[in-house]
Amino acid sequence: MANITLKQLRYAVAVAEHGHFGHAAAASAISQPALSMQIQALEDGLGLALFERAARHVRPTPFGVGFLARAQRILAEVDDLGDSARAARGDDLGRLRLGVIPTIAPYLLPRVVGLMGQYYPQANLVLRETITPRLISELSEGRLDAAIVALPISEPSFEEVEVFQEDFILVRPPEDAGKPVPDANSLREMKLLLLEEGHCFRDQALSFCALGANTPREVMDGSSLSTLVQMVGAGIGVTLIPEMAVPVETRSASVALARFRTPAPARKIGVIWRRTSPLSNQLRKLANVVREAAETGASEAMTGGLMPKIA
Repeated sequence: MANITLKQLRYAVAVAEHGHFGHAAAASAISQPALSMQIQALEDGLGLALFERAARHVRPTPFGVGFLARAQRILAEVDDLGDSARAARGDDLGRLRLGVIPTIAPYLLPRVVGLMGQYYPQANLVLRETITPRLISELSEGRLDAAIVALPISEPSFEEVEVFQEDFILVRPPEDAGKPVPDANSLREMKLLLLEEGHCFRDQALSFCALGANTPREVMDGSSLSTLVQMVGAGIGVTLIPEMAVPVETRSASVALARFRTPAPARKIGVIWRRTSPLSNQLRKLANVVREAAETGASEAMTGGLMPKIA
């Protein structure tokens, strides 16, 4: 059997993750023909196919499923070796693979990246935006070093560091401005627009309204907060958004904003990583940067006139 290289393993894992040779090649910064040749060489050396190839997608073969799972573990161990060496040298923040949930990324990441460049110019952030279940999976498998998520995760193998809290804001049509703010019971009877399944923010909104995830609903589910806010402006219903999203998502929408009465719905945001990570000290520095980014962002939104009026 031919020698198996780490490069081949990384390419094979990328194909499995993306389900597409072209997308995997783009993510790996290599041409598609070159990636295909590496996968073919790996399969020739193994004497077995790793993938079933169809016109629109690629999926692992039964043998490929087990092989790729082991490949992911091997690559995670190799990355940990490098991380251990960096930690032993006392190096500061270098290459960090950071995951972020979609209801945080557009509003917080630009400021985090800016502060990282200011405090740790040698840092190389590799960013990944996706929903919480995928971040947890990739973090567990060693494909991410840390993630910014809503807490709690309640996973014993993860370290959780809370960095800030924020309220949920009610977004409703402009003609509802001045009306009493609905409580959770009243909100259950309204046309509540939510993110599609898989987003933790959806689950948090349902929890506030005491609605089960399987409760029948006849209104739309959106893929982004921007879509939900625009649909509220069109008079379809109401929605909840995190406070940090207000300046961005409502600046071009004709909507009214309101705060809930106490106890208001809110969420805790934190940075999580594997307890066994040799980069724990560096990741605590990252958590401090995320905390500062949130604090300065909220302050500038208020003092700079970016935050619209919230009743």
